[in-house]
Amino acid sequence: MQTFKTSKAKENILARIRKELSGSKLPMPYPEEDKNSGGVYTTDATSPEEEFVVNFKQLGGKFVFCDDVNEAVNTITILAGNHDWKQVLCADEYILNLFQQRGAGFVHPATEPQEAADACITGCEALIARTGSMLLSSAQFMGRTAPVYYPVHIAVAYIDQVHNDISDGFRLLKKKYGDNIPSMINLATGPSRTADIEKTLVVGVHGPAEVYCILVNAEMPV
Repeated sequence: MQTFKTSKAKENILARIRKELSGSKLPMPYPEEDKNSGGVYTTDATSPEEEFVVNFKQLGGKFVFCDDVNEAVNTITILAGNHDWKQVLCADEYILNLFQQRGAGFVHPATEPQEAADACITGCEALIARTGSMLLSSAQFMGRTAPVYYPVHIAVAYIDQVHNDISDGFRLLKKKYGDNIPSMINLATGPSRTADIEKTLVVGVHGPAEVYCILVNAEMPV
């Protein structure tokens, strides 16, 4: 193995850093929290579904609850009309089939990136209540591109996909995929935002400016 020599001045600096690190350990944050407790997050919600809605909306997400998947399709149709969306891509085969059965000409398969598209519909792996996040992966159709490439992301989820914490979501992925864990796992938490320039918050720079979660009161179709 190749080794590299450092200058005496640099070695002196590194030695002082090592000394400081060894003598000044940072205290554990929230030491009163037992490792088996629910963690540092608190909420007044009485169910994971309510907790997800509260946290998701606080982070700028737009939430819609639907009794069934047909109502979800109607909701997306109304959104498209209200926002004058001319082209909506769909990376969820089940939802796409429902739109095609209705002859909805504004919805197209998300077979390849199309810069002119106004929005994109996807599914998700899970909803994480504690952080208000949508768990996505590369195992989904166009899982790397569809949720981040377009100005509006619409995720259709089902009531049995809501889980308490991130660890629950990872256990779900392990159970679903076994040893073939997706190469990319993404926690989408609200619209894209950055404050890199002059600490001014700007939305929609590195991803969608608007994120919708449509939660269907039914189990996920197999």
